[in-house]
Amino acid sequence: MRRLFVSFAMLATFAVASATAPAPSPTPIPEYTIDAIRYATIRDFALSNLVIGAPKDVKMDIAMAVWLIRGGGRTILFDTGFHRERWMSAFKIDDFLAPDAAVRLAGVEPGAVTDIVLSHAHWDHMGGIDLFPNATIWIQKAEYEYYTGAAWQPGGRKGGIDAEDIQELVRRNLAGKVRLVEGDNQEILPGIRAFTGARHTFASQYIRVATKQPMVLASDNCYLSWRSA
Repeated sequence: MRRLFVSFAMLATFAVASATAPAPSPTPIPEYTIDAIRYATIRDFALSNLVIGAPKDVKMDIAMAVWLIRGGGRTILFDTGFHRERWMSAFKIDDFLAPDAAVRLAGVEPGAVTDIVLSHAHWDHMGGIDLFPNATIWIQKAEYEYYTGAAWQPGGRKGGIDAEDIQELVRRNLAGKVRLVEGDNQEILPGIRAFTGARHTFASQYIRVATKQPMVLASDNCYLSWRSA
C-alpha cells in the first residue's frame, strides 16, 4: 500500500532583540521538518460539507492525513486521525492504515512521539491519541473543559465527539500528560504558536511553525467559499 509523504525542510530563524541594554539570548528555533502523512481516504463526501455554498450534488474523495513535525529533539503530531470501528462503518473509508502504523512508515515509532497538538476534539482528529502512549497532549483549555463537562449535559453540543476519546484524554490528564493552552497566539513549543478564531468546535486551534518559510497547519479551521464561474 502506497502512502504519501509531503516533506518541507525548513531552516529556522529568530528575531534579534534590539535594545539599548543587552538582552538575553533568545532560544534558538529548531530546524523543523514537516511531513503530511495520508492514512485513509473518505469516498464520495459531499463537497457542500467542506466548501460553503458548494452544490449539494457534488461529491469528492477526501485525503485523511496527520502532520508529523520533527526538530529540536521533539517528534510532534498535529492531530492523530482515527481508528475506531464505529466511524469506519459510518463513512466510505478506503486505503485505511491505522495512524500509528502510518507514522511508523515515516520512520517514527509510536512510542517515540513526544507531543500531540490537537486542533480540535472531533473523532477524526483526536481519535488516535491512545495510539501514541508517551506523548504530551496540547489542547485549548476551553476545548478540554467543554468536552469533558458541559457538552455531555442536557443541551450540550457533542456532535462528532467520541466518548472513548474523551475518556482517554481525561486519563492522560490524570497522568500529567495534558497541557492546556489558554487562548490565542500562545507559544506552546519553541517556534510553534497556537491560534484560535475559526470556532470549528467549541475552542478549536491551529498552529504556525516559525521557520524561514513559516507554515500554518489549520486542519478544519480553514474554510472555503464556492463561487460559480
